[in-house]
Amino acid sequence: MRTKQRAVAHLPSSNQSLGQVLLPQKTALALALGTALAVGLVACGGSDSYNGNPWMRPSLVAQQTAASTDAAKEAIANQRAKLLVQAMTTEQKMQQLTGSMPELLPELPECYGARHVSGIAALNIPTFRITNGPVGLGQNDCVSKSVYDEVKAGTKSFTAAYSHPTSAKATALPSAISAAASFDPGVATAYGDVIGTEMNNLALHVFEAPGVNMARLPILGRNFEYFGEDPYLTGTMGVAEVKAVQAKGLIGMPKHFVGNEQETNRMKIQETIDPQVLREIYLLPFEMTVKDGKAASIMCAYNSVNGLNSCENKALLTGVLRDDWGFTGYVQSDFFTVKSTVGPMLGGMDHEMPIPQFWSKTNLTAALTAGTITTAMFDKSLERRYTQMFKWGIFDRPLKQTPIDFASNGQTARDIGTKAAVLLQNNGALPFASSVAKLVLIGKASQVYAQQAVAGGAMVGKAMGGGGGSSDVVPNYTVAPLEGIQNMLKTLGNTTASVQLILVDDANATATIDGVSASFADVTAAAAGADAVIVMAGTIAEEGADRATTKDGSSLSSTTVPLAAGASAADGSSLDWYASSSLTTPATATGTNAVKNSNTVAMLKAIMAATSTTAKAMAQKTALVLKDNAGVAMDPALVGASGPSILEVWFPGQEDGNIVADLLFGRKNPSGKLPVTFPYVGKGFLDNLTTQQFPGVVAADGVTQTVTYSEQLNIGYRWYDSNVSGQCAVVNGSNPCVAFPFGHGLSYTSFNVGASSVTRNATTGSYEVKATVTNTGSLAGSEVVQVYLSLPASASSVGAAQPPKRLTGFQKVELAPGASKQVVISIDPSGANHPLSVWSTASNAWVIPAGQYTVHVGKSSSPKDLAQAGNFNR
Repeated sequence: MRTKQRAVAHLPSSNQSLGQVLLPQKTALALALGTALAVGLVACGGSDSYNGNPWMRPSLVAQQTAASTDAAKEAIANQRAKLLVQAMTTEQKMQQLTGSMPELLPELPECYGARHVSGIAALNIPTFRITNGPVGLGQNDCVSKSVYDEVKAGTKSFTAAYSHPTSAKATALPSAISAAASFDPGVATAYGDVIGTEMNNLALHVFEAPGVNMARLPILGRNFEYFGEDPYLTGTMGVAEVKAVQAKGLIGMPKHFVGNEQETNRMKIQETIDPQVLREIYLLPFEMTVKDGKAASIMCAYNSVNGLNSCENKALLTGVLRDDWGFTGYVQSDFFTVKSTVGPMLGGMDHEMPIPQFWSKTNLTAALTAGTITTAMFDKSLERRYTQMFKWGIFDRPLKQTPIDFASNGQTARDIGTKAAVLLQNNGALPFASSVAKLVLIGKASQVYAQQAVAGGAMVGKAMGGGGGSSDVVPNYTVAPLEGIQNMLKTLGNTTASVQLILVDDANATATIDGVSASFADVTAAAAGADAVIVMAGTIAEEGADRATTKDGSSLSSTTVPLAAGASAADGSSLDWYASSSLTTPATATGTNAVKNSNTVAMLKAIMAATSTTAKAMAQKTALVLKDNAGVAMDPALVGASGPSILEVWFPGQEDGNIVADLLFGRKNPSGKLPVTFPYVGKGFLDNLTTQQFPGVVAADGVTQTVTYSEQLNIGYRWYDSNVSGQCAVVNGSNPCVAFPFGHGLSYTSFNVGASSVTRNATTGSYEVKATVTNTGSLAGSEVVQVYLSLPASASSVGAAQPPKRLTGFQKVELAPGASKQVVISIDPSGANHPLSVWSTASNAWVIPAGQYTVHVGKSSSPKDLAQAGNFNR
């Protein structure tokens, strides 16, 4: 049994920085060692005219820059890291193992920073600056100096620096799940390119993202930060984003390793996940970002997995991450997640954030004295981080800020948003005609969707970036829905159209029309008489809480957080559910953050039931624009020919109004696909959850709350395909539980996917899946060809029962009207996503089951949209 050193935090005061507590200077030992190393380099041919620190020797820097491969570059970076670590005192090493207390940054005195490691100038160690993600530069180590003044005066806690709305401005991109909905790695690359560019503008070094946890629960508060319910899609987008960020000379940090699939009681929750399930679903995206993306770092999570805290889980941090995958980067803790001094260091964590809490000088010194840790462990942790810092040039460039090109980056955000939108159904309303005479925009007065640009944490009356979550981006500007529509009409040359903003109360009794009081009857009459009706709704969410109704009294400090009596996990997947005052703390049945019912669905039904007084029926002129965290449980009345056209735009970010208007008026053609399943109300995964699965069973001790992923491999579309509930057997090619399937998405044009086949490439060993895509409509547009694989029956005998199919490839194709193109999608058996394999717990290895594999090709995961491309045997 491993011995753990339990210790309390020993912190500087809120007005002191670590730089003030520890004034790191090069000691005589460091100078002597540096001189000796320098002499050694001279003896090997180095220039004796250089008198600085040997790890900064220009010839060594040039050698690293000229390295032709990633491995060679890292090898030289590692040499430099070792030289540096050998020259450091123990006290300096301790200081560098953790983040610093909030302070005014010496190099950037206008910034009160709380996400950095203070530098050591004498050793050429720069202040190491970290920004949150994943939807742009969230809280980014720079809030207003006025916050520092308040902290210094004792009127504000230093913790304000971690989530203050004065955080340095950046581009608020569409949500990460929207990037996934593009089904286009190129979009994830553009996403990472904006982020990396702005990080360099703001002199930042580490991007705490992408988030590659899974949308196991549609109500997970941070789904908007992740890439959906499929591990291969998640990994593919994560790899592209990591590569783009690191191409800018920065460090990407996939998070949260691993199993961080709920916000409810996230700091204390115990999770039980079968090892096979962990490997095939939840670890897979991380494996892809490590092997294919060469991620420089990983963030360990708050939750415990299979009995061990994530940040001291040696089986995962060392056994899986380093020994199995060959990860050479470093592991950073999530903020304030570390729970002991010795455990994380023995387990494989390298860096505690955000302050010297359990890895304070006092605690580390005590552990050294007790013999439970060694300075060699300090060296290894620092060597790992410094290697990546050297590799990506962080030591070799000054800490200097430059202006952000908000206009150019905003245009990229707009482009990403339009490529991410998913047209769920179209009953003839879209695209709206440019000559529209009367348009009404309808939303709920208590909801943001029709009133403000939407990002995670958005609430009525609060500026974007002020939601309180660490991912919140403070933008330079926002475009509200009404503004976007008005701008578009002007662009189209329509200067006479009437556009009304209608906001309806929760009871569907009263409203305002352009700010003037009205009855709900006036609302339906206005909709009936309009040429175009736009209704906006959604499922807003934020870090800190799930969209769940918890027991009264629940808070972020609660030991356990159960659901309220009579509440269902499915409640939060409705367009009606909302938390009344805070998205970052648990919503409760009653109290200051009581759950309320917006009656959005009833409003929609009433609007659709109105008798149109124009030439078009309500279904032919009404568009429902959804701004969602993830999947929504759909009311059957809204799905089908009598429902509205439905456009899913996720959380569009600062360019909200322009993105939506581009799509509604056909300036852009929707081409996104669902990265999550949209079930019918009452028939979804959440409707069938047990307390064991969410929010967790509270043990007899009243303290331990444990979640078990008892659904095994049946996450997302796999759960519906497997008919776990017994209600979801496919009928005529469609699943009766599913309103809109994973991978679904329409266009303003039409496509045919045919002539599919599969052959084995004898040279590479891969299977090449071919299909021909034809644009059969009258507009240019894009289609996503999707490849799914059914494993042989023998696969289920290895361990957990395998679902009917898994996504193994996709490719987006843009085509002019009438054009065709053959796509080739490769399935590589040796790929990091293990497309043919299952994890054998008995063998502790991936195995390829014997038998027949069936390849399906089509436009979504629905059986009616797929055709068999062929079979092969192993």
